[in-house]
Amino acid sequence: MTSAGSHLSNVWAKTTDLQVASGHGCYVVDINGNEYLDFTAGIAAASTGHSHPKVVKAIAEQAERFVHAQANVYTHDLLEPLAGRLADITPDSIDTFFFTTSSDVALETAVKISKHATRRHNVIVFDGAFHGRTHLTMAMSSSRSIDRKGYGPFPPGIFVAPFPDPHASDQEAEISRALRGLDRLFMTQTDPDEVAAIVLEPVISERGYIPTPAAFIAGIAARCQEYGILFVADEVQSGFGRTGKMFAIESHDVEPDILCMAKGIASGFPFAAIGMRRSIDDQWRKGSQGGSSNGNPIGCAAALATIEVLTEPGFLDNVHSRGTQLIDGLRDLQQLDDGLRHVRGRGLMVATEFDTSERAVSIVEHCLKENQLILMTAGTRNRTIRWMPPLVVTTDEIRDALSAFAAAIRATS
Repeated sequence: MTSAGSHLSNVWAKTTDLQVASGHGCYVVDINGNEYLDFTAGIAAASTGHSHPKVVKAIAEQAERFVHAQANVYTHDLLEPLAGRLADITPDSIDTFFFTTSSDVALETAVKISKHATRRHNVIVFDGAFHGRTHLTMAMSSSRSIDRKGYGPFPPGIFVAPFPDPHASDQEAEISRALRGLDRLFMTQTDPDEVAAIVLEPVISERGYIPTPAAFIAGIAARCQEYGILFVADEVQSGFGRTGKMFAIESHDVEPDILCMAKGIASGFPFAAIGMRRSIDDQWRKGSQGGSSNGNPIGCAAALATIEVLTEPGFLDNVHSRGTQLIDGLRDLQQLDDGLRHVRGRGLMVATEFDTSERAVSIVEHCLKENQLILMTAGTRNRTIRWMPPLVVTTDEIRDALSAFAAAIRATS
């Protein structure tokens, strides 16, 4: 709840009641000068940490030159350099880029591009996915009913296919079952010739950080190729080093046709991008997409500085090492309590799933109040705790977080 006399909306669900004044690295500082170890990173957006010096410098220098250079009116001098850097670090299939302001717009735009390029009108997504909060992206999302309740009816042409149950004992059989479900959807709900795109998160985000199985991704990619459907990878949360790879899709022997990027692309500055094959962009009717703030020069500067940090020698190796340290430590703590059912993740995109929502919430509260560690829950049943620290997190900070988590497990058992 906002305070009495506030003019702010109450719509935001709050993880904490902290009133913060500043942030640096993996820490935020409240208005009373208290430091908190932030393992939310602005919901995986502050990739280089809070107020990384290189990002701050780039933003400040650009703000002195140009704040708003509208891309339809003129072309500022960071658009091509950023597109070039993205071409360097994205999968080989991705060589052309469109810049926008948010993840929701990126996903909606990817759907629009797919419809133009294929002359088809339907889209397939997967059970438990989260793609945004606009009307179309809500139609594409099924991780939680609260995000959709009261906002329907939603736009048509969205079909939800099964996603493999990560808890199934026989994963090979479960993946086969989910792929058969997609094939049945083709036979019963939408002919593949009507499908413009299949949109998939390489790591399912809001449902609880569930890595998409390699065999399932391969099966999806094969069907896209067979039917001429565009494969859209939603890397909004998993991209830009979060999994220890620059993009999570790199762990799989597939190349997307379209790649959606946001969050970590500019260290949390509001900025997003869609990457695609040039042949797809050639089918996108000129003048059919725009936006006042597309390709904002300050956002481009923040993104270029962020990429400079993420591509420093050894940076992603350290993300992988810190992720291994975190996952190993959490699996050790599993031995303390049977209520901690699952530990999973890649790099610094990690989840701990408990037997009840109440337990997960109480642990998050204990970590905050007793040890100044900020975590947050996720998942359809809200019983998963997400671990998404800034990618600059250190060995000592991982150790401190594990110590706070261990104390919370003991206190709440």
